[in-house]
Amino acid sequence: FEIGENTGDRAGELQHWYEKYWSETEAQDVPGAFSSMYCNDDGVCGAVLGMGKVNSSASMQAILLNPAYDFSQTYFMLSGVAGTPPSRGTIADVVWGSWLVDYDLGHRWAPEEGEPGEPVFMPRSGYEDYRRFELNEQLVSWGVALSKDVEMQDSDSARKYRQRYPDEAAQAAPSVKVGTHMTGDTFFHGPGLSEEAQYMAELYGADDYMITEMEAAAIALVIKRLHGTDRIASLRGAVNFDQGHPDESTLAHLDPAPGETAGGFAETVANITLVGAPLVDRIVANWDEWKDGVPALPAE
Repeated sequence: FEIGENTGDRAGELQHWYEKYWSETEAQDVPGAFSSMYCNDDGVCGAVLGMGKVNSSASMQAILLNPAYDFSQTYFMLSGVAGTPPSRGTIADVVWGSWLVDYDLGHRWAPEEGEPGEPVFMPRSGYEDYRRFELNEQLVSWGVALSKDVEMQDSDSARKYRQRYPDEAAQAAPSVKVGTHMTGDTFFHGPGLSEEAQYMAELYGADDYMITEMEAAAIALVIKRLHGTDRIASLRGAVNFDQGHPDESTLAHLDPAPGETAGGFAETVANITLVGAPLVDRIVANWDEWKDGVPALPAE
């Protein structure tokens, strides 16, 4: 999403990318997509796809099927803001996705209708090919290698907010991480559902659950059916924790009083581009090495 204009006001998920790559380009209308697309002379394109799985995947499908574009050798970077569990991440972290897992596909029941303390989720047979996607490990490694030394932005409000949580990870300065992105139309929240997300990641053989977001697995499925998943990168910045601190109820955390929000939104959306742009620039500058697939990393 973008909050207002593409440049010159409070930045949403597109603005920093737009200012870096598309400020001198013209908007290109794509029928069926949520918004216009922008492409520069280097072949770097971007668009806001819309919030949620249906919205974003419909936009991606419209873009990929538009005959004006050739995506046969395209690398895709799915980026945006997200939440993170305080046991593993913090506000303004940026996380490369190693796995994308669909949080919604399966069976659920009310906790009181199951065994006390047991998970309230069961996978459904037949969803194996589209309930989780392991992304190209070599592409993820490139992303991490090119961004691990990026100087992350932070804010006093985010630093102060982190101290409400006892977890070492929650109190840490923002950094670049890797892990599973959990995609759900449901804005799941609270320690119980956070634990369930980790349970699902383990159940599917994925890496630890690091990010809760609303689009990536759905977009990846659309891309997979046309071009495979080897050239997909997923990048998310944490603007909230997926649960309240120990003295805060889940509902209070979902609807915070004035002055009780996490802070750090502006810094996080800046960090996403700071972390992701080096990979984009590397691919563009060395296209002969990348056009046929992800190259091996240089020997250290």
